[in-house]
Amino acid sequence: MIAVVQRVNNASVDVEDVGVVGEIGIGLCVLLGVVVGDTEKEADWIAGKIARLRIFEDASGRFNLGIKDVGGRVLLISQFTLAGDCTRGNRPSFIRAADPDGAKALYERVARTLVEVHELRVETGRFQKTMQVRLENQGPATIILDTAST
Repeated sequence: MIAVVQRVNNASVDVEDVGVVGEIGIGLCVLLGVVVGDTEKEADWIAGKIARLRIFEDASGRFNLGIKDVGGRVLLISQFTLAGDCTRGNRPSFIRAADPDGAKALYERVARTLVEVHELRVETGRFQKTMQVRLENQGPATIILDTAST
């Protein structure tokens, strides 16, 4: 599982012809890609890591505060293209991306775990929909989490 975690002042996601379906102020915009072989174990690990990341600045300007410390929220967006492989040629191969049914279940588990276990406020995009994500990075501060490196 791969997550690109961006510290934001605000972020929102629009879905096709529906309009805005998720919107946050201060918090984390998380792009989440599920890869072949991911299980509930990886979903729980990545949710825990997102919840505990200390990437907000304290009074000294150091990354010592987590999302709960700043009263932030999470905007979680599914993004299978994070599993893209561009090592051969110029067009990405998505062979590493998990099948949609399994990926959706794990994406939903991450969202649920962030809410139920870590008690965070979470907004989401819509799985397998074309989305427009708007955000204002704070810093910018962007962290990449990859369960393959654990």
